[in-house]
Amino acid sequence: MRITGAHWCSRLQVWPLPAVLSWAAAWGVFRLCSGHNLPQTVALSLATALGVALSLLGATWWRRLLIALGFPLSLALSLASAGLVAFPAWSWLVALALVLLVYPVNAWRDAPLFPTPPNALDQLTQLAPLPDRARVLDAGCGLGHGLAALRRAYPQAQLHGLEWSWPLRWVCAYRCPWAHVRRQDIWQADWAVYALVYLFQRPESMPRAVAKARKELSSGAWLVSLEFEARELKPDARYRAPDGRMVWLYRAPFTESSGE
Repeated sequence: MRITGAHWCSRLQVWPLPAVLSWAAAWGVFRLCSGHNLPQTVALSLATALGVALSLLGATWWRRLLIALGFPLSLALSLASAGLVAFPAWSWLVALALVLLVYPVNAWRDAPLFPTPPNALDQLTQLAPLPDRARVLDAGCGLGHGLAALRRAYPQAQLHGLEWSWPLRWVCAYRCPWAHVRRQDIWQADWAVYALVYLFQRPESMPRAVAKARKELSSGAWLVSLEFEARELKPDARYRAPDGRMVWLYRAPFTESSGE
């Protein structure tokens, strides 16, 4: 049987293999830096940074956080068990800061870093047509997968992305130079200027999104949610994406759900 690259990638996603490989790689970098007599704080920072980068291999929010924290926590435990104090106390703040850059505390209540499939939004063109140069927002754009999917659906639109994490915002802007990507809290941003707002959040976030959309979206504007339904509203359209997840479309002024 031929083993393809895609097959190996899928195997690498089997938990806890991503965590084990990421921790091993971080420890390898730490040992390599220590062997070259680099300052211990530099070795700690580089190894932690690698662990944070590899945390994107995790399939869920908490798995990513576990991967990112694995190396600094395991190092702290190993030093404690050996009765060693090899680092100044402030150096551990460096490791924590690196983790919080990618996983800021005030973003934990929002969606994990789940990428939008490339073809998930292709039907939006027919169901929610927009004029050329319409402003479209990916609220919580992560690494830019949603923006890429929106570009497939609306190649003539002005695409905007909001992301709270500094590193993710930087990567997204690099991957999507044709979009306007800013670092901002999606709940503090003004949605009134957009003709369509796209979300891939969590079920717990949807009531808050509905309240904000009711308050800010102009008549005729669209709220689009991948997978998670806005149960307070009656959808104007919906369809099943190729991967099986539902895409829900709501148009302002919204119609209240009957609750059935």
